[in-house]
Amino acid sequence: MPVIKVRDLAYGRLRSPDLDTAEEFLTHFGMTRAARTPTALYMRGTGPSHHLHVTEKGDPAFVGFAYYAAGEDDLQRVAKAPGASSVETIDEPGGGRRVRLREPNGYQVEVVHGISRVPEISVPRQPMNSGAEPLRRAGELMRLRKSPAPIKRIGHGVMGTPKVRETVQWFRETLGFICSDDVYAGDKDNIIGSFNRCDCGDEFVDHHTLFCVRNERAGLNHMSFEVPDVDAVFMDHEYLARLGKYEHMWGVGRHLLGSQVYDYWCDPWGRVHERWADTDRLNARTPGNLLSAEEALVSQWGENPPEKFIHHVSA
Repeated sequence: MPVIKVRDLAYGRLRSPDLDTAEEFLTHFGMTRAARTPTALYMRGTGPSHHLHVTEKGDPAFVGFAYYAAGEDDLQRVAKAPGASSVETIDEPGGGRRVRLREPNGYQVEVVHGISRVPEISVPRQPMNSGAEPLRRAGELMRLRKSPAPIKRIGHGVMGTPKVRETVQWFRETLGFICSDDVYAGDKDNIIGSFNRCDCGDEFVDHHTLFCVRNERAGLNHMSFEVPDVDAVFMDHEYLARLGKYEHMWGVGRHLLGSQVYDYWCDPWGRVHERWADTDRLNARTPGNLLSAEEALVSQWGENPPEKFIHHVSA
């Protein structure tokens, strides 16, 4: 049995030397400032989470991920895990309580509870006609909002690691993740990637909240954020490209595993952020799969991942 079962990804935490530059990128990317102090920036989406992205001021670095505990009791339980901190009061905007741990690559994992919720931001979107439902927008002209479309929430985080099995085992045993898809290369015992989701019982959740992929170096491959719909992915690809300020990493396309329509961009310090719409949702009854890299790590349409993306990590 795992120590606890986390409910969802709460936020990612980075360090950047210039908070103004970080906020400019994240605003273009579709986030809104939730709070800012002299030493940190907190950005939110349109959902009820107080923030879903934290940038501490400092040398560029990936600090780690934070996950929601189901309740205060889970904080008490996970505080007894090897190497865990005691239950702490979070001295940051949004408040709440947390326990801090270190996963096998040394990155911080926060398990949080009681962070303030905020009013959701309404994002009107028009329905889309289709061959099967041609009258969903009968008599109404399609007129899209200007870019950038707002980020709704954080979906998943991806880590590169030379220790895939050890890392995945830690997340499963400590935080209760379950397998959606394990990916092998050559021999079936040679696991080079693992897609894992939260175990929320019968509740349907994202196909993956954590993906670990083999890399010679440990670090962040990317953080991933949901946008309102597929139009938002395509329109904001063009919007970010026209700005001419940021490196495009990969997309637009549709993944096989997870099925998201995706687009990947680097922030000014090379940390990859993904915008996506439409994902598979599974519950605890859905069995895990074992697939070869050749059949798994491809796009259903769009280009296959470029080498610069496959081997990318930000330490």
